[in-house]
Amino acid sequence: MKRSATINALMVACGAFFITLVGLPFWWVVSGSVKVPQEIIARSPTMFPHSFTLQHYNKLFDASAYPVYLANSLIVAVSSTALTLALAIPAAFAFFRLDFPGRGALYRTILLAYAFPSIVVLIPLFGLFAKIGLVDRLPALVIVNAAFALPFSIWMLRSFFAGVPKEIEEAAVMDGAPTMTILRRIMIPLVAPGIASVGIYAFVSAWTEYVFASVLILSDAKRTLPVGFSGIIGQYQIDWGLLLAGATVAIIPVVAIFALIGRGFVSGLTEGAVK
Repeated sequence: MKRSATINALMVACGAFFITLVGLPFWWVVSGSVKVPQEIIARSPTMFPHSFTLQHYNKLFDASAYPVYLANSLIVAVSSTALTLALAIPAAFAFFRLDFPGRGALYRTILLAYAFPSIVVLIPLFGLFAKIGLVDRLPALVIVNAAFALPFSIWMLRSFFAGVPKEIEEAAVMDGAPTMTILRRIMIPLVAPGIASVGIYAFVSAWTEYVFASVLILSDAKRTLPVGFSGIIGQYQIDWGLLLAGATVAIIPVVAIFALIGRGFVSGLTEGAVK
């Protein structure tokens, strides 16, 4: 009994430690965004705000191009997520259920492509997009983000399709259902947690992508949040209140997604790990 109580106490202590380790930086950012500048740069930091102001948010939205960058990032992230899911779902189903020449070699090639760092193809991609007129256009980022998210997405969804009993598909085939109908009406609802996990992964990857966004986008009006916000900070000479307010707004979409489908993300990770 004592040993069990000790283990439980140790687990609670470890959980509290990691929650604090992850949550404290977020609290520091959010609380700092409503502090007056004097309190932010004070020599004695305050865990809880002793003052309250919205001047940093007013400056962020009224005196900078932050709303434009935020809108661009939302467009790119949502479009990248939709494109990734539209390609990964049928691809994962094909790699697991369909039999076609070179299936194994192609699947291993896709996974091998995931191992290479993205910076390796930066210059070739820029030259390719320049020739087809996609430089300084948001669709270029959508294509790049989807391309780099696809290998992991296909691998993860394939494990979910592997967990669906084949008898379910065979019964649908005997009823005369075509392949796309089986995928759309039977398989997709059964692997919904995996789709949620892949969707969150694709969104966060596109939302935080910086390297390609800083190279492929040239005009200020089409910059995404990571690139545009870095320019704002330089322009305002590291205004810490502005930095904290911008970081707070930037994490809201990610937090909202986890609040809406976070349960599916967690179950997707755990179910995919054992199938």
